[in-house]
Amino acid sequence: MKGLSRGSAWSAERVEEFLESYRAPLRLAVTTGSGHPMICSLWFRSRDGRLLCATKDDAKIVEWLRADPRCAFELAPNEPPYFGVRGRGRASIFSEGAADLLGELIDRYLGSRESELAGWLLSNAENEVTIAIEPEWLTSWDYSARIGGEQAC
Repeated sequence: MKGLSRGSAWSAERVEEFLESYRAPLRLAVTTGSGHPMICSLWFRSRDGRLLCATKDDAKIVEWLRADPRCAFELAPNEPPYFGVRGRGRASIFSEGAADLLGELIDRYLGSRESELAGWLLSNAENEVTIAIEPEWLTSWDYSARIGGEQAC
């Protein structure tokens, strides 16, 4: 995996396995127009070394990333044992294929496109964009052995 820190608890292969299997939202940190940091949680999937999210073209996070593509991210459960992946990178925004990505994310997080929420999300899919995060640096941590419990991944 590109940009993996030497101090990472996990190998590149293990990080990739985690990113593929992890089903909670990605926490994405950006800089707002006023210069303050903001964190936004988004559904994601990992593909070709990038983290992909879908959201509406008029979302504030899209505005902020267009103005400053630098970002940071974290993927980690809130319960012990604590483990996860965090990093920083640059985001690009594009509309091509965003509606398809939205469908994939609905399948990944909701399990089907049959729910009311899925229908509502898909009803305006033509206004979706993809946020593609290219990690420049990332690391993992895993406190499973310290806290006790199953080791992550």
